Amino acid sequence: MTKKKRTYIIAEAGVNHNGSVDIAKRMIDAAVRSGADAVKFQTFMPEEIACKDAPKAKYQERTTGSKGSQFDMLKRLALDDDAHRKLIGYCSRKGIAFLSSPFDMQSIGLLNGLGLKVFKIPSGEITNLPYLQKIGSLKKKIIMSTGMADTREIDRALKALIKAGTAKKNITLLHCNTEYPTPFEDVNLLAMTAMKKRFGVQVGYSDHTPGLETAIAAVALGAEVIEKHFTLDRGMKGPDHRASLEPKELAAMVAAIRNIEKALGDGIKRPSPSETRNRAVARKSIVASRDIRKGEVFSEENITTKRPGTGLDPMMWYKVIGKKAKRNLKADELIEV
Repeated sequence: MTKKKRTYIIAEAGVNHNGSVDIAKRMIDAAVRSGADAVKFQTFMPEEIACKDAPKAKYQERTTGSKGSQFDMLKRLALDDDAHRKLIGYCSRKGIAFLSSPFDMQSIGLLNGLGLKVFKIPSGEITNLPYLQKIGSLKKKIIMSTGMADTREIDRALKALIKAGTAKKNITLLHCNTEYPTPFEDVNLLAMTAMKKRFGVQVGYSDHTPGLETAIAAVALGAEVIEKHFTLDRGMKGPDHRASLEPKELAAMVAAIRNIEKALGDGIKRPSPSETRNRAVARKSIVASRDIRKGEVFSEENITTKRPGTGLDPMMWYKVIGKKAKRNLKADELIEV
């Protein structure tokens, strides 16, 4: 077993900027402070992804009310071309990677024109063949969420991306559940490891559960990418704020993941440097259980095992039994043979 690679952590800003570049910049600052590797937004043209009367998802109705259509909501949340340029430049100055999920064909072209090297495919596009073909033809690195998909649909999407020109080694699949927030009983985290075995690609986890523990568990199971929604304030108005971490929680998640990476190690069982000094204190040696005269035969009646472990290893017990004492020994003295 080799030492686990550093997990690529994506702080998912999504649409939690509420359409404001200023809020988006503050979110970038929070992502930088958390230690995340990338901050991800969503790129879409409302007219291209939703019909004028398309209904909201149930979780969106819970968080934004039932009035208005999905299209109306998206219009308020979209970032234009200029906003993208400003945020990409801001990320560059702050030293964090800018990512965004394109939700339509025009948005793919926009992000490609802006020089993105990694494309994140959202769960809803995994059955969109022309979309997959266009992204695949760019021959970039791809991270694809698999929420709502079964094994057959994932297999078809992978084949479409590869046939269009993307190398399999450049594709990472994220296990995902698209309910916000995701009930723990619906996470099915072991599906992530099953995808790695089934498809032979890198895997990760896009987490929509409340709290930190599921993302941390995914890292322990081998996730190479973690994506987690965050917000400046869960009380803000918008569809995804309630299912997102606040900045301090995001920082705590990143710190916990980095600790887990250290804790996983390389899989070779051996004493660690920090515990080696405890061996003599915690282990035992063969000692006299009572005073023993020179020449007396060692037996189970006159020897025992006690701390510290600075003398004969108790695994030598039967090699000591039957030997004679070379000198007088007092109780608790280390046995010599």
